[in-house]
Amino acid sequence: MSSVSEDYVNSPLWPILVDTAHALAMYRYHKHYVSTVIFDQKPDTAPKDLSIQLGIPLGEALVILHELGEERTKLNPDPSSASPNSSE
Repeated sequence: MSSVSEDYVNSPLWPILVDTAHALAMYRYHKHYVSTVIFDQKPDTAPKDLSIQLGIPLGEALVILHELGEERTKLNPDPSSASPNSSE
């Protein structure tokens, strides 16, 4: 599940925010950094914390976290399969 509120994603302005974030020159580099470095350190990073940590707009942080959350869901559609008791 993405850490981005569904209120944002369901807003009619969400596609505009996504287009704006994608147009930022450093967007793909920020997204890659978050997926490879930030998520290893703190996988449940909040959008506001990510924005402050990287010095990026909150909107960009929202889009990055949403997209990475969707990618994680596609790679592991059943998060319950990785339960702590599965190592028995």
